[in-house]
Amino acid sequence: MKQKIIRKIAHVCIFARDIDATAEWYSRVLGFEKVFNFTRDSRVFGYYLDAGGDTHIEVFENAEAEYSKRNQINHICFELVNMDEAIAHIRDCGVEASAKSNGCDDTWQSWITDPNGVRIELFEYTPKSAQFTGGDRIAHW
Repeated sequence: MKQKIIRKIAHVCIFARDIDATAEWYSRVLGFEKVFNFTRDSRVFGYYLDAGGDTHIEVFENAEAEYSKRNQINHICFELVNMDEAIAHIRDCGVEASAKSNGCDDTWQSWITDPNGVRIELFEYTPKSAQFTGGDRIAHW
């Protein structure tokens, strides 16, 4: 049996032309609540919405987003069982994986791309992860 490296989908990231209207829609229509915001220069430009359990919708402002057959979903994120083992396995498969880094939301992250160009975020929570502790986070990217 193959070694399991993925625990589950952690979040799906979408671009929104109007992040306030998007948050209101997801709250009103689906009952999602904000968990935390991403800020830059003291301005909110993104946030996490609770999609049930410990899965989320990540929303980032992108006024130029085109809603056609592309650009609706920015990336898919998989929660890993063990980041270091997963990166080693992925690299052993001949796939380039970015170095493990700690994101502004206090999660371990690495990035890969599937054969179709779909960006995949590899993700491991820490006890300090904003998804559990809340509180706005200042983005440095």
